[in-house]
Amino acid sequence: MIRLFCLFSFLIIGFCASADDGYRLWLKYDLIKNTSVRTQYQTFTQYITYTGTDAVSQTAAQELQTGLQGLLGKNIRLQNTASSAPSGISLVLNASPQVNLGKEGFSIALQNNRLVISSNTPSGLLYGAFALLRKIQTATPLSKIPETSTPRIQLRMLNHWDNTNGTIERGYAGASLWKWYELPENVDPRYRDYARANASVGINAVVVNNVNASARFMSREYLLKVKALADVFRPYGIKIFLSVNFAAPKILDKFKNSDPLEPAVRQWWVEKAKEIYGIIPDFGGFLVKANSEGEPGPQDFGRTHADGANMLAEAVAPFKGIVIWRAFVYKADPKGDRFKAAYEEFKPLDGAFLPNVVVQVKNGPIDFQPREPFSPLFGAMPKTPLAMEFQITQEYLGFSTNLVYLAPLFKECLNTDTYANGPGSTVAKVIDGSLHQYPISIIAGVANTGSDRNWCGHLMSQSNWYAFGRLAWDHQLSSSQIAEEWIRMTLIQEAGGVASIVSIMEVSHGVYVNFTTPLGLHHIMGQNIHFGPEPWLERSARPDWTSIYYHRADSIGLGFDRGVNGSNALSLYHPDAIKQWSNVDACPLPYLLWFHHVAWNKKLSTGRTLWEELCGRYYTGVESVGLMQTAWSTLKGDIDAEIFADVSGRLAAQQREALWWRDACVLYFQQYSKMPIPAPLAPPTRTLEEIKELVRMYQLK
Repeated sequence: MIRLFCLFSFLIIGFCASADDGYRLWLKYDLIKNTSVRTQYQTFTQYITYTGTDAVSQTAAQELQTGLQGLLGKNIRLQNTASSAPSGISLVLNASPQVNLGKEGFSIALQNNRLVISSNTPSGLLYGAFALLRKIQTATPLSKIPETSTPRIQLRMLNHWDNTNGTIERGYAGASLWKWYELPENVDPRYRDYARANASVGINAVVVNNVNASARFMSREYLLKVKALADVFRPYGIKIFLSVNFAAPKILDKFKNSDPLEPAVRQWWVEKAKEIYGIIPDFGGFLVKANSEGEPGPQDFGRTHADGANMLAEAVAPFKGIVIWRAFVYKADPKGDRFKAAYEEFKPLDGAFLPNVVVQVKNGPIDFQPREPFSPLFGAMPKTPLAMEFQITQEYLGFSTNLVYLAPLFKECLNTDTYANGPGSTVAKVIDGSLHQYPISIIAGVANTGSDRNWCGHLMSQSNWYAFGRLAWDHQLSSSQIAEEWIRMTLIQEAGGVASIVSIMEVSHGVYVNFTTPLGLHHIMGQNIHFGPEPWLERSARPDWTSIYYHRADSIGLGFDRGVNGSNALSLYHPDAIKQWSNVDACPLPYLLWFHHVAWNKKLSTGRTLWEELCGRYYTGVESVGLMQTAWSTLKGDIDAEIFADVSGRLAAQQREALWWRDACVLYFQQYSKMPIPAPLAPPTRTLEEIKELVRMYQLK
């Protein structure tokens, strides 16, 4: 029996050593192979002491112990006591709060041959512990270990679009992590691993259910299930939030309506808040999608968004709860411009919301397109805290078959100047609260996680979860720095290999834009599931769900005129922001067709006509995917074989999809330009009708 057990253990260990399924994400605490690097850390890690008795402090100490023992290959003692002896690591809660650290910041310092992680709060100690582990994982020299860091944004949040039946809206990595029918009795160990990953990058809030919310989450039956998740998340400093259905009083308790000015409805929410906080004392608050895409809301009763948000805000205010009200609203108007919808509904309400209400705005004015200008709301609501909503899941960016690193997209938006208070009024300064002194600051990302063993479907998409967390903590980090950290922690340490993968990741977003929506094209994907190209889509349930609504292709040219002779959506921006986009000859090419209807034969700044430039970008996009494949192929033998093969296969699928997009779009738009594919580019070998049939095939039930 002992011999059999030993054989079984050997096989398991051998399998784990030879294959990596991606489950551990970036929290890989394998033994550091470089002896000299390992030795420099061993001197300072004889033991770990901590004084806190709370769950988060204990988690910090245990995570540090687990990580260091794996990285350094030695047993490290854990002591719940203060110590000033040398050769150890101390987790210290400051007796007198240090102003520069705030509520969650930390300091890592070398003191008399000891490493000291200090903070004003247990959560800060936890973030400091993970920061130290990150430095050791990436082989940071001992002299560069000291650091003081504080988060720039208060609530760094994931929004899960997970449904009660286990599906995920716009999810591409399997089923939901949350097993609602098994909770609260059966708590999957994976919930803790999920919390660990979030805490390691500073994420401190989670909305666990879809914004198209089921009212059942307001029932006691489901609140007890949510409590079980909250209990798992709490030791990792994570607060739980819930999306709510605005009509919950009517659905659950058969009220005649859900009018936010109706006293009985208001009292229902007051009592519901008391019930929730009685079950989950540190509950964060509500996320609300209202009067959007068929969801109920205050406008159903002639009320405003502020009326609805303030009703909920009053209910949770006694418990220091927050209401996050989404600005993703647009009414079906074939003669209008969806670009303007959120601004027109919310700008007049600036200053009308209670102090514990935050309006959550998508990064762009339409809907998470591969590239969008920033939403004009970010420069227009100085009296109302605005939260950023990014999409980490790749709804419009190739699902889980395409390698698209999103940090450059996030950074492009965050670094853009709104000019709201003059030059330097970046979107980042708006949402972190520093520009308008918002009392609450939030950044949210629509999660890309699921039940797939590697969490994100495409292993490289893990980097987007990681990058969102790191930028939520510090939006001044560069996308390349974040990429290099993730690569060294997840894939490879060798400098040449790291550089190769960084280069692939850094160009990947631009490559995807080129073969799908170059020059500012947008919303030309397949309807419903949003997969593949469908620029010919001219009928849908709503006019603003078609493609022709956006690209406006005709015999003259291409693009949506949003200037003074068109929808005048440009007027929603500050005059200095307008200048960069208003002149068709000076408009940056990535945004050209967002704001202008451009003639097919117009010469652009590149020296090529619009038609030539459009075709060139589509063809270059396809060629660039091939170059990404070639660069990845050079890593064979240097990274885990299972990961290498999986990413290689997905890159091959991406190449196929890129060709599909290119052929569909150049052949479709050629019908309007009446121009040949410019030499030396070879025309597609299939017809537009053949491609349309392929699109139809993917839309069949």
